[in-house]
Amino acid sequence: MAVGYASGYVIPPHAHDWGQLIYASKGVMTIQTATGSWVVPPQRAVWISASVKHNVEMSGAVSMRTLYFIRELSAQLPKDCCVVNVTPLLRELILHTVKIGMLDRTEPQHERLIGVILDQLQTLPAMPLQIQIPQDRRAAVVAEGLRNNPASTELLEQLARQAGATKRTIERLFLSETGLTFGQWRQQLRLLRALELLALGESVTSVAFAVGYESTSAFIAMFKRALGATPSRYYSTKD
Repeated sequence: MAVGYASGYVIPPHAHDWGQLIYASKGVMTIQTATGSWVVPPQRAVWISASVKHNVEMSGAVSMRTLYFIRELSAQLPKDCCVVNVTPLLRELILHTVKIGMLDRTEPQHERLIGVILDQLQTLPAMPLQIQIPQDRRAAVVAEGLRNNPASTELLEQLARQAGATKRTIERLFLSETGLTFGQWRQQLRLLRALELLALGESVTSVAFAVGYESTSAFIAMFKRALGATPSRYYSTKD
């Protein structure tokens, strides 16, 4: 499937019987499930397993290309959602397949194409562009408050008190349920929100303050540590 969406458009919650690879050649997509969020910048893609209920929100005008995989084929692919970097070869395979339409495995040419696509997907490393949502009610209250206001400067003690828990309890819950310390989780949240704002054309400086950094340089340093490039270079890179 090939389709374009305006900035701010939201595809409401739904699920598919097939697994799907959603590629963004332009714009940023945010995919949300019951357990987490995944941000997909340009030239990246997100893998969504069959039957996973999700919605998709567009930041900036989005050019979307989607490949669907029957369960028999997607069984070879990750069970969890993940964001992957799209290599030049995979990009061309996606675009070529979208032009063809439905592939038929009884046709040798189509069967070979499917095999190459699957080989590519199984070798792509996942990118750190997701955030898990804790399921415990108290930790979830803290997480939701920060998702609504990533620039919040409230200390964990204050946030924990508002959720009816102690600082130590919230720290334990975040680590056990998300795999990240509370500080790491908060930084990841800010990074993902920054990716969405940058896609809307916001300046690096305004984005830095919008996600809670006191200086542009501190924000750029965090961004580079996480993604290997400064914000301007990250968005100008073409695979």
